[in-house]
Order: sequence, then structure tokens, then C-alpha cells
Amino acid sequence: MMNFNIDGVLAMAAASLAACALFAAVMLSFSLRRWRQRCATVEDSVAAMRRELEIMASISLRTGRRVNRMEREYSGVAERIESVELRGPAQCFEQAIDFARRGTDSGRLTQQFGLSRAEADLVTRLHGRKKTASAL
Repeated sequence: MMNFNIDGVLAMAAASLAACALFAAVMLSFSLRRWRQRCATVEDSVAAMRRELEIMASISLRTGRRVNRMEREYSGVAERIESVELRGPAQCFEQAIDFARRGTDSGRLTQQFGLSRAEADLVTRLHGRKKTASAL
């Protein structure tokens, strides 16, 4: 009788272990499926981030090119502003007008007063000596 009980107990223990192993396999299968879904979601997120990063890099490159172009186009502006600030606002023009009235040409006004070529030409035309018919 003892053998029968031990065999029965062993059979029940084996059945219990088999049920536990089956339960563990099912749980492992569900867990593995969830991990695969998570990995797929992460891969999709990484791909989306890569696309966004490529877009940002493209925008950054275009912005950098624009900044470089603007720097080239306006590189003389700082020097021009400094020149204007150094010469003083009205006094420089007043002196240039006086010199133009005395017959100084626009090239000399540009050199002496830091005027741009256009400014010197304008001062000369407006305030310079009028050419007479005998001078022509």
C-alpha cells in the first residue's frame, strides 16, 4: 500500500510540476509577446526620431548657409557704422559742405571726412561751386 501512495504522490507531484511548467510557459509566451511589442514601439520611435533629427539637421544647414550669406552681404556694415560714429553726425557734414563750397571735389571729401562716395557726390552737387559756361 505504501508503494501505491508514493506512486500516487509522485504522480500528483509530477502533474503539479507539469501544470506549473505549462503555466510558466504560457506566462513566458505572453511576456515575450509584450516585449516584442515594446521593442517594435521603441524601434518605431527611434525611426521617427531619426527622421526628425534629419529634418532638424537640414534646417540647421540651411540656416547656417543663410547666416553665412548674411554675414558676407553685411560685412561692411559694421565698418561703415564705425566710420559714421567716428566722424560725428552733423559737424562732419557741415565741414564737408564748407569744403565743397570752397571747391573741394567729392574724392577729397570721401578721404577727409569718411563720407561714402554717394554722400560725397551729393554734398558736392548740392553745395559745390557751380560750373560756369566759361569754365566749361
